[in-house]
Amino acid sequence: MPQFDFATWPGQIAWALLIFAGLFLVMRGRFLPRMRATMEARQGRIEGDMADARRLRDEAEAQSETARAETAEARGRAQRTASEAKARAAAASAKRNAELEAELSVRLSAAEDRIRASRDQAMTQVGGIANDTAAAITERLTGSAASGAELARAAQA
Repeated sequence: MPQFDFATWPGQIAWALLIFAGLFLVMRGRFLPRMRATMEARQGRIEGDMADARRLRDEAEAQSETARAETAEARGRAQRTASEAKARAAAASAKRNAELEAELSVRLSAAEDRIRASRDQAMTQVGGIANDTAAAITERLTGSAASGAELARAAQA
């Protein structure tokens, strides 16, 4: 194996150094600047993207805060509208209840008047019925009919 032959080592080392120096100069002169430019461009793009992401995040947070405020305002308006509608409905209900109560009061008064009139009429007839009943009982028990004056005295007693 020629690599292990010490006599060929100085030539091999010289060629290795020469090739290394040539590759180093080519890399340093041509490929490394391109790689550095590519890496710097990539870093710039990453930093720009990060800045855009931060800006968009800040905008999203601002829009979110605006949306929260609008939602709170809308919720407040909805609650006010609901309470106003409830108040209107309660007022309408109270008015309708008052009207119905007045109507029922009128009907109740009329019904009480009719009942009073019927009771008074019944009471006037009760006296006559009591007299007739007392006369029938007296006649049956005594065998003779009682006079109207005697029946009136007995009814008053």
